[in-house]
Amino acid sequence: MDHIKDGWFTEICTLWPGQAMSLQVEEVLYNKKSKFQDVMVFKSKTYGNVLVLDGVIQCTERDEFAYQEMIANLPLCSHPCPKKVLIIGGGDGGVLREVVKNTLVESVVLCEIDEDVINVAKKFLPGMAKGFFSPKLTLHVGDGFEFMKQNQDAFDVIITDSSDPVGPAESLFKESYYQLMKAALRNGGILCSQGECQWLHLELIKEMRTFCKTLFPVVEYAYSTIPTYPSGQIGFMLCSKNPETNFKDPVKSLAKEEMETMNLKYYNPEIHKASFVLPEFARKVLSEA
Repeated sequence: MDHIKDGWFTEICTLWPGQAMSLQVEEVLYNKKSKFQDVMVFKSKTYGNVLVLDGVIQCTERDEFAYQEMIANLPLCSHPCPKKVLIIGGGDGGVLREVVKNTLVESVVLCEIDEDVINVAKKFLPGMAKGFFSPKLTLHVGDGFEFMKQNQDAFDVIITDSSDPVGPAESLFKESYYQLMKAALRNGGILCSQGECQWLHLELIKEMRTFCKTLFPVVEYAYSTIPTYPSGQIGFMLCSKNPETNFKDPVKSLAKEEMETMNLKYYNPEIHKASFVLPEFARKVLSEA
């Protein structure tokens, strides 16, 4: 409980030196070590229930949709027919909840290494975990690397919903991981990965973009705003095996009725396009990549 002091949870991490994020705690609901990481859920004063892994906030009930809706719909609306989807990570169920809303998606495999995260989400984050009850889902508890090695040329879209590049998730930011995803994608397949924050990790983003460009004909970086992620911003690395893909102009533009049915709170066709427009400092650095 060393992250909680005087009724406040504080997120301190070497990945964002010299700054911290604090949320006021009403009650700690769960706090145990899984086989892989420290898992904690607390009820916050203003952000609902909060899931924390190894001291780092993964999601809060109040703002999670700003991340889940974007990481799901940016790739899904850029693919003409995303029938088969693979999610790596995402044990809280949020990305899954958004993916299964897409009428073109027929089947989804979710590959999460830590079963405790899934069980905790079902209990304390029911609004996110509802994805686990979709008939489109095949749940695979295990290592995403191994799973992809055994499933080549199998998916239209792969989404990596990972934590930051320390500990268990570090390898998900390496070139070898992107090569694996490329092999697991069908012809014309698209991937979307959590791509870190421009304010904090511009050099890492540049490095990722550089190696992605050697692997894929189309690579773009987009971002979303979200208060409880470091510096209030999180990015997405999008790659396509189809040279015709234009991520900035979605092939599927959701109509108002569809957005209502899908209960979207952040994503819309305009924000899809706008999310690729980068502030000048980031544009400069990434245009060199």
